[in-house]
Amino acid sequence: MSFKTFSKRPGESESSTFIDCPSCGSSDFSPHWDTDQGQWQRCRGCSLVLQNPQPLQDHILERYDGEYFSYEAENEQAFLELMLLGLKDIGFFRWDSIDDERKTFLDIGCATGRLGDYLNNRGWKARGVEVCREAAAFGNLHYNVNIFPGTLEEADFPDESFRFVHTSHVIEHLNRPDQFFDEIWRILEPGGYFLCATPNCDGFQARLFQGRWRSAIADHLFLFSIKTLRQMASDHGFLVKELKTWGGIGAGYAPGWIKRPVDRLVKVFGWGDVMMMVLQKDPDSSK
Repeated sequence: MSFKTFSKRPGESESSTFIDCPSCGSSDFSPHWDTDQGQWQRCRGCSLVLQNPQPLQDHILERYDGEYFSYEAENEQAFLELMLLGLKDIGFFRWDSIDDERKTFLDIGCATGRLGDYLNNRGWKARGVEVCREAAAFGNLHYNVNIFPGTLEEADFPDESFRFVHTSHVIEHLNRPDQFFDEIWRILEPGGYFLCATPNCDGFQARLFQGRWRSAIADHLFLFSIKTLRQMASDHGFLVKELKTWGGIGAGYAPGWIKRPVDRLVKVFGWGDVMMMVLQKDPDSSK
């Protein structure tokens, strides 16, 4: 299964600004990748890779317009299948048997809401959040899911509203992933789970292709490694319970007899192109 990653080049009216590292607070960076898609720096304090200078949040949100909705609508079945593969990989569906009142699930960056619809048809209480208003409206009209059109902060859910929060290729798009972690911690029940899938900038493909890596695109403001995602999660009150990676060579880059064994190998060693981290809200942490 292969499709082109959506990325929208900055518009002429967009502004950008230099920021300190949101993970460790350092202002000391070294050049990482400089491409026609953006300038990525590596924090000398914690190794987090980020675009710097960085476009402002209001300008970022404007990129998720009708063009983005068309991309999501065209690929919604493929994206659903990929998300289900990731959830199966971490053993998510073992929780199908928990008490119904604990089957609360929030999918942030849910696009048209196909995952929430799938889970609700399995007896879950799933909701969504989506900044692309066209995608949210489409999902609310066509699928069995309630999608809030806007950011997670704008949704303003009550404290401890969900047992599970899920994001698939979202955290790398955010200007303040540290504040995002705080908001997820707030809306999760004590002991609840944050299921976070994001590109792995320390994986085999990133090391091989460097600045030509398929996730080094203008819309990705942060590129996490296992180390930097683990550190940010820990700093914001989460315990790392499980980690899976997948994707060794992208479809079309090598014949099957090479791709298949490489895909298996990177999965065993944690060098996959994408990672999913299962994070549990530490009941003993007040951050």
